[in-house]
Amino acid sequence: MPHVIVKLYPGRSEQQKQALARALTEAVTRTLNSGEDSVSVGIEDVTPNEWTAKVYRPDIIDKADTIYKKPGYDPQ
Repeated sequence: MPHVIVKLYPGRSEQQKQALARALTEAVTRTLNSGEDSVSVGIEDVTPNEWTAKVYRPDIIDKADTIYKKPGYDPQ
């Protein structure tokens, strides 16, 4: 039961978010050989001034052992 959470800056349209959810679902089902019904995708908007506190620190720094693609930036 893969669940993918995407956190990004606000400003993407609903069409872009829907397209991203479709692309992620396709990638997950193809890569993990799972059914589309088992995949869920959540997309959360996070403002730039909240990014470090709400995303970078808790999801990237504090969970470094779970990050398979590290970011190329350091907002700190």
